[in-house]
Amino acid sequence: MRLHDTATRSVRDFVPKTPGHVGVYLCGLTVQSVPHIGHLRSGVNYDILRRWLAQSGYEVTFIRNVTDVDDKILVKSLETGRPFWSIAYANKLVLDADYRALNVLPPTYEPLATGHMPEMHELIAELMSRGHAYESSEGNGDVYFDVPTYADYGALSGQKPEDMLSAGEAPERGKRHPEDFALWKGVKADEPAEASWPSPWGAGRPGWHIECSAMARRYLGDEFDIHGGGLDLTFPHHENEIAQSRSAGLPFARYWVHNALLNLGEAKMSKSLGNVIDLQAVRDMGIRPVELRYYMGVPHYRSRIDYSDDALREAATAYRRIEGFVQRAVEVVGTGRPKDVPPAFAAAMNDDLNTSAALAVVHDTIREGNTALAAGDETGVRAALTEVRAMLGVLGLDPLDPAWAGGETGGDLKPVVDSLVALALEQRAQARTRKDWAAADSVRDQLKNAGIQVEDTPAGPRWTVGEQH
Repeated sequence: MRLHDTATRSVRDFVPKTPGHVGVYLCGLTVQSVPHIGHLRSGVNYDILRRWLAQSGYEVTFIRNVTDVDDKILVKSLETGRPFWSIAYANKLVLDADYRALNVLPPTYEPLATGHMPEMHELIAELMSRGHAYESSEGNGDVYFDVPTYADYGALSGQKPEDMLSAGEAPERGKRHPEDFALWKGVKADEPAEASWPSPWGAGRPGWHIECSAMARRYLGDEFDIHGGGLDLTFPHHENEIAQSRSAGLPFARYWVHNALLNLGEAKMSKSLGNVIDLQAVRDMGIRPVELRYYMGVPHYRSRIDYSDDALREAATAYRRIEGFVQRAVEVVGTGRPKDVPPAFAAAMNDDLNTSAALAVVHDTIREGNTALAAGDETGVRAALTEVRAMLGVLGLDPLDPAWAGGETGGDLKPVVDSLVALALEQRAQARTRKDWAAADSVRDQLKNAGIQVEDTPAGPRWTVGEQH
């Protein structure tokens, strides 16, 4: 597999550290608010990476952390009077539900920052013993990483320490250098009292960067294969992770993968800017989660997505065409069993996860399947269907995946909806039998107004949610 080379060494062809096994660490979200679709893109992109690694025969250990204590969460705690952990937990429940709705596989482990204080203390102590970290000169419990002691600082992002401004720890509280960053933050009088833990340097809480280094080491060891995250995390977060981990003697991540952002207009989606769209807003537009996943998964993971309602609706229409072929093929040859993906699809995925090229192979195969359907060639239909389902399975988009069952019609209400639509179609069939075309058209129009499209086929009427396939 060829991954984009943002690593600190020039390696293009991915080779796992351990044959047959791949360890992946993804920087998860800070749960200071409910997620928007810009956040969710990362989950979809790395879910596709994980599925492709598994399809390629690897056993994958996939770690996706959650930052459940940080400055923004504590600010909200003070503003609302709610405990910080209550805010974090409520937002994580929404995040979990959104990931499930988008068919993002659960991680092998999902560590919380608040559950790994001993690992962070151990790593900080190691850095101090090696001369890479120091306590604040003000004696306030802060511990900082000494950036000038790590000669390769800036190699990942291409930045030079001498050009950097302060790391943003405010107030400075006894730093040696402006670019030094916090490993441990001493307790502050204006922060919630419950947001602190005992440590060798006094009560306080961890800095953001030390959390990921400690959790990655805990679950993947001193060295692992792939570290992922959004492009906006390259600096300072990932740069700082590398500096502190390697200064502690850890080889750390062998490959780095960064997904581009999903912007609204020219700006990154941000709660602080008020320019966000969440999954519920997308559903309110009549777009199903599977269609949103298609929209986010089709562009190459390193390509920026400039969101627009029209582009999302076009993606939904494109997915419905795929869904329509699968449905028509199943009526002829049954569901079949997905098999190996075609070589052209594999080549696209192995070339830096080129999902755009991979989807082109899907559409080419569907055209072949439609030709076979028109010719009554069941062998050709079956071959196309099994290949299409295998490819869509890698992308998490197989319409027959149980994860999508009922998702567009209200989960447990799907059997009820099925029965009601079947009753309406029976009334329409009776009207057609007695040649009461006006009544038959009226039933069809009522279903259409309710978002149900009816298509007459040789096998009988077929109904779908949304636009006609």
